[in-house]
Amino acid sequence: MTESIEEEILEGEIVDDENESKSELIIVAPHPDDEIIGAYKYLTDKQYTPIIIYSADLDAKRKESTLKLKEFVDCRVQLFQMSIPAPLVQKENTYLFPDPSYELHPTHRIWGTMGEQLARGGYNVIFYSTNMNAPYIHEVETPDEKRKLLEDVYPDQKSLWEFDQKYFLFEGHCKWVF
Repeated sequence: MTESIEEEILEGEIVDDENESKSELIIVAPHPDDEIIGAYKYLTDKQYTPIIIYSADLDAKRKESTLKLKEFVDCRVQLFQMSIPAPLVQKENTYLFPDPSYELHPTHRIWGTMGEQLARGGYNVIFYSTNMNAPYIHEVETPDEKRKLLEDVYPDQKSLWEFDQKYFLFEGHCKWVF
């Protein structure tokens, strides 16, 4: 799970001497827009400068649109991977994964299962939902800002939330207890 099949670092460094002991917030977003739909609260919280990991199997156009996120949100690095790079697998880090129980998309469930393995191993994992059917969903405090961020970063995906407002009105996070 921790070995990278493909490592494509687009900006920044994964680990440097300065941040070696600092804990990181790592958001796993199988698809571009999942980081906004499911982890908006953490993505826009000024106390974090997250590392975002997307699936490596995106086409060049999707990768390019994903990189626009840095124009609107302070994120440390964006990676396109098939797994979490080994230097990032550390107990002091906090990970956000899609919920493997409530997510319906197979890719979300695969990544969510990786998160479950980390959580069962004692890592700090928070699960999020993008389909808004999980019992822990709540209203977003700033839905207009969330919608604007979605539209600014992913205008080509607008048809997903144009008529289904759940994507910017709601969000949910949970921690599992073992």
